[in-house]
Amino acid sequence: MPHRTYYDQLKIDNDVKIRNILSELPPFCVRYIMGIEQNTSSRTRLAYVYDLRVFFHYLNENHKEFLDIPISEQTVSLLDKITPSDIQLFIEFCKYYSSASDKERVNGERGIMRKLSAVKSMYNYFYRMEIITNNPAAIVMMPKLRSKEIVRLDSEEVTELLDEVESGDHLTKAQKSFHSKTKVRDLAILTLLLGTGIRVSECVGIDLMDVDFKNHGIRIRRKGGNEVVIYFGDEVESALKEYHEERMLIIASAGNEDAFFLSLQKKRIGVRSVELLVKKYAKLVTQLKNITPHKLRSTYGTTLYKETGDIYLVADVLGHKDVNTTKKHYAAIDEERRKYARDKVILRNTKQHPDADTASDSGS
Repeated sequence: MPHRTYYDQLKIDNDVKIRNILSELPPFCVRYIMGIEQNTSSRTRLAYVYDLRVFFHYLNENHKEFLDIPISEQTVSLLDKITPSDIQLFIEFCKYYSSASDKERVNGERGIMRKLSAVKSMYNYFYRMEIITNNPAAIVMMPKLRSKEIVRLDSEEVTELLDEVESGDHLTKAQKSFHSKTKVRDLAILTLLLGTGIRVSECVGIDLMDVDFKNHGIRIRRKGGNEVVIYFGDEVESALKEYHEERMLIIASAGNEDAFFLSLQKKRIGVRSVELLVKKYAKLVTQLKNITPHKLRSTYGTTLYKETGDIYLVADVLGHKDVNTTKKHYAAIDEERRKYARDKVILRNTKQHPDADTASDSGS
């Protein structure tokens, strides 16, 4: 069997999930997913089929043209019977609904935007291929996203967080029983996230051969599949080296031999596990901030921007394809800098020299 990388296996897993969900969708959706395969990641396609499943189940239960037709028998021509108003009603439905398992679902602006993006993408494909004559989704405007405040740790909180990982003093009794086994690994992960700003998905995908201690670099795969080398400083190096020594003594389970970060089950650590360990330690530092791996990424980006003032450097290091994405996230810092600048230029010195009056009197 040929060697599979973490990303190869992730694509296979996603493709299997896509195939299973497609079996619940109208047959023409298979053509659509195949048609966008070259220009999208498996993760994007998986998100699309999840959202299209919600869309077609909604139509099947609420639209007169779809009511009496099983989803497996629906034809692409039915898409021409959908109006922009129908899609607007679907958006309203998505704000709150119950799934097939009777689980309540609530979507905010971003959740609704993702679902509308899936519908728009499908309509654009069939309209561009001249398979349908109408594109009602093109008329429906995307919801306007309100800018969110950047949640990040300040320098004191970063220090306290790493100290908590090292000591484990404030963990519960149950958590302390695992702490001695995971402390070195957890410190390496948190130090890496805080010291490089990489995404949690990039972190868990690191293999042993990706870490180059000689040149202080790690090879990671960005969104879209591009491989890049990110560089780390002395603090990250120290934490990674300590864990690397421990890792080399662990015999990983079959299929996980290449993984750099391992779980207690000796398998490649997963995204969810990293999210939980970040939450566990962060709660010891701050109860008011909901700290996730992405917030550690924001912490790094904020610190780098404050230190360099170079938004293009921050965008490049964080792997943002569009610098406007970076500008949007760190606009608040620019606002702080502008406020700081307001009192730095003095046009007229209104404060008289202490000897001014004396000099004036002596000259009269």
